[in-house]
Amino acid sequence: MTLPKVSVIIPVLDDHAALDRLASRLAIQTRQPEEVIVVTGSSSTQVAEVAAMYGFSIIRTAANRGLQLDSGARAATADVLWFVHADSEPPATAVEHILSAVSGGATSGCFRFRFQGTRTLLKFVIEKLVAARIQFGGIAYGDQALFCTRDAYHTIGGYPHEPLFEEVRFVRQLRKQFNFVSLDLPMLVSTRRWDRDGWIRRCCHNRWLAICYGFGIPTRRLSAAYRSSATQEDPRG
Repeated sequence: MTLPKVSVIIPVLDDHAALDRLASRLAIQTRQPEEVIVVTGSSSTQVAEVAAMYGFSIIRTAANRGLQLDSGARAATADVLWFVHADSEPPATAVEHILSAVSGGATSGCFRFRFQGTRTLLKFVIEKLVAARIQFGGIAYGDQALFCTRDAYHTIGGYPHEPLFEEVRFVRQLRKQFNFVSLDLPMLVSTRRWDRDGWIRRCCHNRWLAICYGFGIPTRRLSAAYRSSATQEDPRG
């Protein structure tokens, strides 16, 4: 049986160093993706240079996470779309596990959330809370490297062009209409914002943003709040 093929879509701003690290992780996948599409929200020549060095396609859009993801997905040619944050660290068997899940009947899904770096009790607690949220039907966010078939993507209309919480409606529709699975394979998530802001403060800030979103506050306003303390070296890649 011929396995489906995978397109990787990576939204970035100016974070060429993170893209370079991710590219090295993709290079050691036990099954290689069909294509890698970098969608940049800036005119950074360094991002373009990294993409060219690894043979990635590159698309330029406005700096809007939902728009970037959607633009990459609509340009993709493979059967399965895998959305990966530039500052994440996928395991070497990630593509293999996606293909196995899809071949087994899954239409969409995510990876298990786990922080990069030294293990701590606080990291462990947050990871368990995220796992519980997913287990009971909650939203899997983009840092868990969402994937879906291309047919499913177009059926639900793809990512909304929102700068923040763009994955909420997306995942809800996938769960509602298709078979969404959580793979028991860790996607290592960057801790740089947590280290910068303080772990308790970052947890509270994230929950506050989610509550505001639930009450209907426009994502454009929430995105400004999300970025308010970010430095130029810490774009939302």
